[in-house]
Amino acid sequence: MTDGHREEPVEGHSPTTNPSPVAEALPVIRRPFDPSDDEKSRLAAGKGDGGKPPKAPMPPRRPAAAPKGPRQGRQRQPVARPTDALPTTPRSVPSSTRPNAAARTMLRRLVQGEAPPTQAMSIVERLAGSPYANPMIHVGGPDASARKALDFALNLAETMFRYGAGALEVESSIIAVTAAFGLDHIEVDITNQSVVINYSARDQTPTTVLRVVRSWTNNYAGLTAIHRLVSDIADGGVSRTEAAQRLDEIIHRPKPFPRWMVTGAFGIFAAAIVAFVGGSPLASLIGFASCILVDLVSRKLGEWRVPEFFSVATSSALVTLIALLFWWLHVPISPALVVVGGILLLLPTGRLVSATQDAINGFPVTAAGRFLSAVLVFAALVAGIAVALVAGAALGIPELEVLESSGSRYPWPVVAVLTFVAVAMICVAEQTDVKLVIPTSLVAVAGYLLMISAMTAGVGYRLAPALAAILIGALSRVVALRLGAPQLVVAVPAVLFLYPGLTIFRSMYMLTIDSEVASDGAFGLFNALTIVLAVAAGVVLGDNLARPFTRKLSSNERQRNRRR
Repeated sequence: MTDGHREEPVEGHSPTTNPSPVAEALPVIRRPFDPSDDEKSRLAAGKGDGGKPPKAPMPPRRPAAAPKGPRQGRQRQPVARPTDALPTTPRSVPSSTRPNAAARTMLRRLVQGEAPPTQAMSIVERLAGSPYANPMIHVGGPDASARKALDFALNLAETMFRYGAGALEVESSIIAVTAAFGLDHIEVDITNQSVVINYSARDQTPTTVLRVVRSWTNNYAGLTAIHRLVSDIADGGVSRTEAAQRLDEIIHRPKPFPRWMVTGAFGIFAAAIVAFVGGSPLASLIGFASCILVDLVSRKLGEWRVPEFFSVATSSALVTLIALLFWWLHVPISPALVVVGGILLLLPTGRLVSATQDAINGFPVTAAGRFLSAVLVFAALVAGIAVALVAGAALGIPELEVLESSGSRYPWPVVAVLTFVAVAMICVAEQTDVKLVIPTSLVAVAGYLLMISAMTAGVGYRLAPALAAILIGALSRVVALRLGAPQLVVAVPAVLFLYPGLTIFRSMYMLTIDSEVASDGAFGLFNALTIVLAVAAGVVLGDNLARPFTRKLSSNERQRNRRR
């Protein structure tokens, strides 16, 4: 200190003193943030000028750490960049410690379980295996009025349900239409008589629309036209406005056959079926007249809004009572054979096939509703027969020999022709497209030939109809794809002759009239129900078995639609 001036120590350094011998003996450790020798000299020069700071201001420095005591061992080498004196991990691993990547991958595959899906399945993948697979999607995305596309899809679904389509076909049509119109965030929920569509695009308010189906009608021609419309939409060649116009035309288009022709078709079908099961020409004539009368009565009951259960019960009772009355008048007929034609007409064939298809394809709610409806119709049919038999017994009609059955009195070529005629008349009654009547009848004849071949080979009477139904289901898919129609339109009329109408009548007669063989009647009714379900399941099985072999047909249909 001189002249009362006290020299302050420089930050990070001790005052200028003579170093001790111990300090000189210690190794000098230079840390990365210590000042260099030039900086120390400039600092010292600044102090000599009366404590004035140097001309060139120095950047602010981080406070130095407290000096550590003497360290033993080797001196730390300076590094190129500051690390705040913290230890660092080496960037490279010695090759001796590097794991074997191939062995590690193989071990992971052996011990690792199946990887779960990372995201939900796209709803468009539901179209795999359907005629609408790989729809042509609008690249620009949905338009500003997506609600109009949803309303069109609802109208389409409602019309298909009214015309008798299955739940899987309705769902596939909705998905194909909405995907083609650019709505890719769609969820569809279908029950027995309602359709719900939810559209939830990203960053937009979700929209949910609902439609309830309250009426049904026979219009397989309209269902075929809707199938072609959906195929055209999936091909990308139809705008939403044009599609709505075409759907409106389909809804208001007259059915292909007038009502009087449908009534006549019912009668001809009954006459052909009576001859098919072994009835005489006179029995066929009575069956023809009784079924025409039943159709007229059913139409009038429908106009009066009578529930279906009572309408079916009244029709079956009327058919049975007419046959019993002719038997009472000693007309040489077999009443059981006369009743068969009316029973087959009243059976809910299309409903059973659709319900079985829905149950197999994963629509349990829809299948349960349709099965319940079909069982109620079946119960009404049985109840009507029972009422007619009780009324006949009360009138004094003698007992029938229902167990006598000599089989068909005609050779198999004639029976094949009768099958062709019967199925053609059912196509007329179901309002099938005109160009599908003959192919559907030929499919039925092929099923009949397989059934009689199987029964000749010793196959039981329960399995033979199921085998025939499998063949009919497979051929129906091929024919339907070639002619641009859904499989159900061809399959339902073609399998009608396989249902055991004669077994149903015999079983109900034994349950109602002859108490000694009531157990046989219950067993026979169970067998009839088993055959009915086996035929419905066989149609669905045949459809699924034919799918891998009809993919090319589906693509050819799409190409024909594009050319149109």
